[in-house]
Amino acid sequence: MQRLSLILLAVLFWSCQEEVILPLGTKSNKIPTIEAYWTDQGSFNDVKITLSKDYYDSTEVVAISDAEVFITIPGTDKVVPFRYLGGTKSYKPTNPLEKAVVGETYRLNVRWRENVYISEGVMLEPPKVDSVTWRFEEKRPFRDEGYYVKVYGRIPFNKDNNYRIRVIENDTLKNQRGDYLLFDDTFGLAFFEAGLELGYTFKEKDRVRLELFRLNRDAYEYLNQLVNLLFNDGGLFSPPPQNPKTNIRVVSGNPEVLGYFAVTPVLTRSLLIQAKYD
Repeated sequence: MQRLSLILLAVLFWSCQEEVILPLGTKSNKIPTIEAYWTDQGSFNDVKITLSKDYYDSTEVVAISDAEVFITIPGTDKVVPFRYLGGTKSYKPTNPLEKAVVGETYRLNVRWRENVYISEGVMLEPPKVDSVTWRFEEKRPFRDEGYYVKVYGRIPFNKDNNYRIRVIENDTLKNQRGDYLLFDDTFGLAFFEAGLELGYTFKEKDRVRLELFRLNRDAYEYLNQLVNLLFNDGGLFSPPPQNPKTNIRVVSGNPEVLGYFAVTPVLTRSLLIQAKYD
């Protein structure tokens, strides 16, 4: 009887190790995916339009280069045209000096074949960044040895507190699933004045660039859902993967579109990690 029990346990254990491939749907007609930023810094103003891929598709992303892209201000005659640049595989303003102004509402317009898409966002006032510091820490349990960076600032707003920090290390954007540094005021914002520590280490002579965005809520929610998708491991208790909810609206044509439009101020800080100090 004991031997039979051991055999049954072995069979159960083996069955738990079986790899399961989810039978996800595929689409013969790919969906346009738009990633657009309109900011107060000309170099960040950019619209990328690509065709979607199936979940398990590892082929190269296909860029859409023949769309008509422009920004308007509702209620005015203002039009900011964009043009496609092969070098960046994205659309940039024809006039690079054009940029967002605090308080204005901006509308993204994309026309591709029979499809028309729009999205709107309000340019919000930026928070304050007072300083960025770094400090060397010895190795401890659950904490690697290295230089840790802290950002100190002030957020004096009572609403629309939705933020993202992007980190560029030695000219490489940290863009893995754990690198989407998103925060809002759900648990207050006092931690920002006390110093917001980035969650990973740097080495001496690393060049680090930080970019802080203040987002409209719909763009922030899109990124939140994207992070949840990236952390979905396909396990037994994980929900089926699904696309984040877009803030882009279909006016005509294909009823589906993916991606998001972000109207946001950008604060940047650059630093060179130097010898440790107390």
